[in-house]
Amino acid sequence: MPELPEVEVVRAGLEPAVSGATIVAVTVLDERALTRHAGGGAHFEGALTGRIVEGAARRGKFLWLPLEPAAGAEPDEAIVGHLGMSGQLLLRAPGAPEERHERVRLDIQHPDHGELAVVFADQRTFGSLAVDPLVPTPDAAAGGRGTRAASVPSQVAHIARDPLDPAFSDRGFRAALNRKSSAIKRVLLDQTVVSGVGNIYADEALWASRIHPETPALTLSTRSSNRLLAEVRAVLEKALAEGGTSFDAQYVNVNGQAGYFAHSLNAYGRTGEPCPRCGRPIVRVSFMNRSSHYCPHCQRPSTGSGQGPRAS
Repeated sequence: MPELPEVEVVRAGLEPAVSGATIVAVTVLDERALTRHAGGGAHFEGALTGRIVEGAARRGKFLWLPLEPAAGAEPDEAIVGHLGMSGQLLLRAPGAPEERHERVRLDIQHPDHGELAVVFADQRTFGSLAVDPLVPTPDAAAGGRGTRAASVPSQVAHIARDPLDPAFSDRGFRAALNRKSSAIKRVLLDQTVVSGVGNIYADEALWASRIHPETPALTLSTRSSNRLLAEVRAVLEKALAEGGTSFDAQYVNVNGQAGYFAHSLNAYGRTGEPCPRCGRPIVRVSFMNRSSHYCPHCQRPSTGSGQGPRAS
């Protein structure tokens, strides 16, 4: 599933192409792409045709395109999208041939770039698009990357801020760990605690922090929690710089290009290969219907409260 770096790469690619553009036509080829939309294909098309897009924003793994409201009003609606397992948002020339697995196409007219098409393609149909109302953020800070408005789509309101968000609370993160007796990897994947981190970057950050993925979150010391958060940020920023992680043709930017972070992975997907730190084999174990990858020598299980005093 695309995680923060992959979704941010898409957002950054969309932003200059859609900001200020008018949606001149909407084509829904498969209504399964509208499972989060309160209405069918005809409603989706009618709600968007003629609207102006103000920009492209993201929180965690969710993207949204705020829509220009009536004159003098604050934005109150957005196109919200989630890529699911295999979703892609692609920029194409007007009249470009239909993409394989294309579900929705937005034909837009940009004042500087002219005519373009925004294509939502999704092989496994777990992704979605919807027109969704914007609601105020509880902390009155900007909703996410790419927007100054203190609002988020209602479908995103329950999602925590991500570690690269200027409004992310380190103290709040440590307090959340104190309340969780479950495994630290499970907590990292909980999008209501910290968003944008999935299986790949959780494994990488835990490896870099030398923390076993099954360590109870509440046993981590303040020092360990701070180190983990720093490593989460470091791995996300490095992945962003390399265009995300691409293992197959489904993980691409808006131009269909793959990211290169897969070449920099230290633990994820490296079962049986030597740990870059100690040379022992990386192991793979089942975890929440997926897998965890870690070094059993560098990331030893916690022994009781041996990680130090609880974070605060």
